Amino acid sequence: MATKKAEIESIATGRRKTAIARVRLSKGSGKITVNGRTFEEYFPTTDLRLIVEAPFKAIEGVGQYDVIALCEGGGVPGQAGALRHGISRALIQADENFRAILKKAGFLTRDPRMKERKKPGQPGARRRFQFSKR
Repeated sequence: MATKKAEIESIATGRRKTAIARVRLSKGSGKITVNGRTFEEYFPTTDLRLIVEAPFKAIEGVGQYDVIALCEGGGVPGQAGALRHGISRALIQADENFRAILKKAGFLTRDPRMKERKKPGQPGARRRFQFSKR
């Protein structure tokens, strides 16, 4: 007598800066859970919520999929970008026809921008110590 769990349609990983989001996508009512918390609780601002929901709006599938995500690393905005990337990849696994729409919107491309490393003999990546002529 095993209880039937919701069938997992697709699992994908999204990345941005140093943030990583592991996404489980399944058909459902549009419920999004991030790190065991509700979507609204985890992403407090509307800007971040819009970033995460963008793939669903692009494919006109708002409220059709349930998302369970584990985000780690980076900050909350970076995690929102990573979650968008992961949701987009998972949607393609669910239906290959979404690829053209999501690719045109730019959701499948991993944002390559990273923080530049600090160089030796300098206080920052580009900043130099103050020059003194005398």
